[in-house]
Amino acid sequence: VLFRSALLQMAQAWLVFSTAYRVLAPAGVAERHFRWPLERVRELHRHMRHLGLVVLAVVAVVAMAERQPEALANDVLGILILLAGYATMAWLMARLLIHRSQQDRPSPLRVAIGVALGLMPLALIAALLMGYYYTALKLTGRLIDTLFVLILWRLVEATVIRALGVAARRLDHQQAVARREAAEREGLPGADTDDGIEPPRFDIDRISQQSLRLLHLGLLAGLLLSLYWVWADLITVFAYLDNITLYEYASGSGDTASVTPISLRDLIAALVIGSIAFLLARNLPGLLEVLVLSRLQLAQGSAYATTTLLSYVIMAVGIVATLGSLGVSWDKLQWLVAALSVGLGFGLQEIFANFVSGLIILFERPVRIGDTVTIGNVSGTVTRIQIRATTITDFDRKEMIVPNKAFITGQLTNWSLTDTVTRITVKVGVAYGSDLELTRKLLLRIAEDNTRVLKEPKPLVFFLSFGPSTLDHELRVHVRELGDRNAAIDEINREIDRLFKEHGIEIAFNQMDVHIRSIDGKEARLQTIEAPRAGGGGELK
Repeated sequence: VLFRSALLQMAQAWLVFSTAYRVLAPAGVAERHFRWPLERVRELHRHMRHLGLVVLAVVAVVAMAERQPEALANDVLGILILLAGYATMAWLMARLLIHRSQQDRPSPLRVAIGVALGLMPLALIAALLMGYYYTALKLTGRLIDTLFVLILWRLVEATVIRALGVAARRLDHQQAVARREAAEREGLPGADTDDGIEPPRFDIDRISQQSLRLLHLGLLAGLLLSLYWVWADLITVFAYLDNITLYEYASGSGDTASVTPISLRDLIAALVIGSIAFLLARNLPGLLEVLVLSRLQLAQGSAYATTTLLSYVIMAVGIVATLGSLGVSWDKLQWLVAALSVGLGFGLQEIFANFVSGLIILFERPVRIGDTVTIGNVSGTVTRIQIRATTITDFDRKEMIVPNKAFITGQLTNWSLTDTVTRITVKVGVAYGSDLELTRKLLLRIAEDNTRVLKEPKPLVFFLSFGPSTLDHELRVHVRELGDRNAAIDEINREIDRLFKEHGIEIAFNQMDVHIRSIDGKEARLQTIEAPRAGGGGELK
């Protein structure tokens, strides 16, 4: 039974270290998929082999001696193996920590864990030399379990980050395909590249950073829970936090009244809940956008509204849970909320109105991310909808901050709310005496030959008025996208100028006849004076 237990524990250690050793092999998973630096992979691969062999020897001795710790005092070979194993583990883990700190700057928590792992074998050497065999054996088992947890956690972290990178690239690829399809649909010359019309797109860098922060937070929480599970029977400090009472509050009334104490543990729990809610509200929308919403057939505005509302809900739930942990219930807050409502109504009514307007925009969606709007004298594309204001990027690439209230109470023109088809009007005046029927046919021909002009509704030509110098015509056509308006007008105007010249139709300009009459009734005569010739005088006619 003793040998079977030892062999089982050695097999577990061999499984963990052999898996890590193969992942770190040259041209293996760590190098090709995790994209770890080559020098770092080689260093870890070499140290992992040495550390695995040492851990196997230590596990074998601990598994044999754990049933009878007092027998270890007479086992000189076992003590020497443990001492050599502890010293080698301390040296290898110190080398790994120093190598890692030279490559990058790890977080303070990782540094603390690395230092503790490096110093713990030295503490075990001291305990073994002082005769605390049982303590040394128990702590050795916890140390080896901690190594298993850290190795598996690092592999899971690298795998999850790799999966997030693949998801972000998939989203980027979908956006590139959408841009290419938009360019091909509009018949642009750069349809084979990404230089065509660019639809509203996710901010992938921002999303990736949010997702990475959230994943690191989740993985860190999993690591701490795993370490707590390994060392739970040795951690008793948290049990004393309930004995430290900060204050008490009364709950209920009459016979059901009771006094509930709030301890230091409750305060720590409230801070943890508040911190988790804040981090989730900031980072969960980005992760949801990459992993879930990118797989659904949702418009950009729908995805943005979903993630924004989700962040509001998370913050509200976090605030309620935090206050509940501190003993603050709704019946104690309702009078405070009523007082704040009166204050908001008088002092912060504009800010509160903008906040409510922002919620209305997200729910009713009269404006979405990516829409082209005109509000007042501001025109551009909606790029961000926040609590107080909405950001509009105009056609000069300048960001305009517009309060949300203006979208609800003011006159708003949304050029792409339900349909992006718009009409453009091209005015042209021809000279008196021009062939009106030929003018009409040429304008219709120009409209029908233009690839940006829609066949339905049909192009129309109207002879509207007799101007002072021109016969005024209007060509009315429809285009599919807003980005086609100026391009279509440019192409139509150039074609009008070319075809009218070919068919002898004059595009007239304003003319004015000037009559000169002398006040005293004398007649004035205009004459032409020739320039003086060289060697002679000029001649007056």
